[in-house]
This record gives sequence, C-alpha cells and structure tokens, in this order.
Amino acid sequence: MRFFPSKTRHFYSPDENQRIVSAIREAEQLTSGEIRVYIESRCRFVNPVDRAVELFYGLKMERTEQRNGVILYIAMKDHQLAIFGDEGIHQKVGKDFWNKAVQHILSEFNAAHYSDGIIHILKEIGEVLHEHFPYNSNTDKNELPDEIVFGK
Repeated sequence: MRFFPSKTRHFYSPDENQRIVSAIREAEQLTSGEIRVYIESRCRFVNPVDRAVELFYGLKMERTEQRNGVILYIAMKDHQLAIFGDEGIHQKVGKDFWNKAVQHILSEFNAAHYSDGIIHILKEIGEVLHEHFPYNSNTDKNELPDEIVFGK
C-alpha cells in the first residue's frame, strides 16, 4: 500500500508548500500553541514516533511557554508519519486524539491527497489547540518558525 508520492526530491510544489505554511499560520492565529511540519525521505528509526520526538526536542519545541507545541513528522520514502504533542497539549487531548489524527491523515494520503491531507490535519490540530489554549492578543507571540522543515 503506497500513500506517498514516489518523487521525493521535490516533496511538494512551491504552491503546495505555501498552502501548508499558510495552514500552519491560520491554525496558530487561534491559539497560543505552536505547530511544526518536518518532512524527510527516510526515517532513521523503526518507530516514526521516536524520530518525531527526537526532532521535537532538536527543534527546541519543548521551550514553548505552555508546553503546547505539536510536530507533524513525515518520512516520504519510508511511508511513515507521526504526530507528537508536548505534555501541555497531550495532557488535555490524550493518546486517542493523536491516533485518530494519524488515521485521518493516512486516509487522505491513501486517496493521494498529500498536501490536502497535511492541511486538513493542521486545521484539526489548530482547532484542538484553540479549544485548550486559546489565543490571547495581550500575551501570545509566535514562538517558533512556521516554515516546513525539510530533512534529507
């Protein structure tokens, strides 16, 4: 079962990249939470959650004030993905939310809706972050870059 495009040198077109970054920004406008997307060809670990955790801490995402950062990790060639939320948001939504989110994005990928799948899941994550960590214009700031991080 293949759910990722086979061409990995250019994961997404410039337009698709911009749409994904815009989805991150739109989601973050509603919350104090932070979302990052990390895409690479291969997962160095058997378990993509382990890789997502490594990247989460490598990108210093645990430094958000309310511990409400979320990373969406995708390994294109290895057909793996994971979503990892910091302790602040994980305590609020629990394991079931993350599992359902992964199943949702996988169904999108299986239908060859790659960038749309990412955009939809970013909206879902933004909504749940908004529910538990609503935006406060007096105190909130963008703590992490919104751009997609591309690995090897």
